[in-house]
Amino acid sequence: MRDDNIRSVCIVGGGSAGWMAAAALARNLPHGVAIHLVESEEIGTVGVGEATIPPIKLFNQMLGLNEADFVRATQGSFKLGIEFVGWGKAGHRYFHPFGTFGADFDSVAMHHWWNRQRLAGDPTPLDDYSMAWVAAKSNRFAPPAQDRRLVQSTFDYAYHFDAGLYARALRALAENLGVTRHEGRITGVARDGETGQVTAITLADGRQIDAEFWIDCSGFRGLLIAETLETPFIDWTHWLPCDRALAVPCAHANGTDGAGFTPYTRSTAHAAGWQWRIPLQHRIGNGHVFSSAFMGEDEAAAILMANLDGPALADPRLLRFTTGRRAQSWAHNVVAIGLAAGFMEPLESTSLHLVQSGLMRLLALWPTRAMDAHVRDEFNRMSATEWERIRDFLILHYHLNSRDEPMWRHCAAMPIPDTLANKIAHFASHGRLVSDGPELFLNASWLAVHVGQFNLPRRHDPLADARATNVDAPRLLSGLARVMREAAAEMPTHAAFIARHCAAN
Repeated sequence: MRDDNIRSVCIVGGGSAGWMAAAALARNLPHGVAIHLVESEEIGTVGVGEATIPPIKLFNQMLGLNEADFVRATQGSFKLGIEFVGWGKAGHRYFHPFGTFGADFDSVAMHHWWNRQRLAGDPTPLDDYSMAWVAAKSNRFAPPAQDRRLVQSTFDYAYHFDAGLYARALRALAENLGVTRHEGRITGVARDGETGQVTAITLADGRQIDAEFWIDCSGFRGLLIAETLETPFIDWTHWLPCDRALAVPCAHANGTDGAGFTPYTRSTAHAAGWQWRIPLQHRIGNGHVFSSAFMGEDEAAAILMANLDGPALADPRLLRFTTGRRAQSWAHNVVAIGLAAGFMEPLESTSLHLVQSGLMRLLALWPTRAMDAHVRDEFNRMSATEWERIRDFLILHYHLNSRDEPMWRHCAAMPIPDTLANKIAHFASHGRLVSDGPELFLNASWLAVHVGQFNLPRRHDPLADARATNVDAPRLLSGLARVMREAAAEMPTHAAFIARHCAAN
């Protein structure tokens, strides 16, 4: 190795974030780099049932995980998207699919043809042109086709799984790749008097661990990034007011053969927040995310417990959080990953993705012992951009509503970032999806929420009129919906697919 290469890394904290970091570094760093992870069994992890988004498949593939084995080991299931209930207005529901809406049959995007037909009086919901939803609403699942000419190739998928079991699987992988785990509670942190860099930590039993580079996966506490380096936190509560979550698992009402074993997450709006529903093989994960400024904990718990599919398997567990991010995710020789870097409420299942993307960004910008400032600054710039664009997408859900409870009225009336206001205005005008750069959530995601929460365009794209004499859009749209229904009918049920390929023992 070159003389300035990093020779030792220490990850502070376990859980999903810590063991994702350990596995990713062990898989990608050259031999000769010592990787340590410190965690304490005295300190619990935040992880509950996790819902994910499609990029998790790439992360697992990079680690060499076999999909069937991974799903089996984590009591997992499959996810075609998120159903939103009561968000735009009470009683209404829509689907945010993974993949696209339909398949483009012209140079004018399909959703513009749908919008033109809508304005002409066609009542067909946009959801009917989503292969993911056509399959999901009948509880069917199979992986997408590889042939891009087939409508079965137009959707994508992710997973639901038990986060604790995922961390356990990654720990086994990481330790097999040479990561050294240290059990113990951290009682001291040493820093270089001149550079300010972290040089060592001390455990409760007196052991000292030295390293040249540090990954802070210590959760909300931010033991290194916040407590030691005092990196400021940027609070986004004025845009995303929920600051509490109550989580509880429950049993499947009719087992995994029943209609409740859905291949999608459900998010149901309540008076001062929303409730998640995440079906796993062995249980259903549930949680009520709410704003303490508008609802008390006892009332929130009562709402959660009254809306479970089956008997609760534990008492509700309360989590307190503030949505926002660290001003710098990388300070000195410490990089914060996961909750130490910030918190994005779980509305669009981005928690583990932000761990994954932070790790991939770190590997792409892996430093030398010199800790060059321009490398650190680029990491922080890219991190801030990603977090802010996800933030805007989450604000969209809250802002576009016509519910009549105090929290929802507040969200509908609140000032929003200019970047988001511009997107809403463009879509409201002609149904156009604009962006000022790469985003995690692509056009189909923004389209789903705009339409699903009634930001319906006042006019259609004028180019559709110019091409209408050459394109029989009504026939093509009708045919597209029919082919999707036929394709979904050929898929196995979600339960049958899991039983055949990846049922847990």
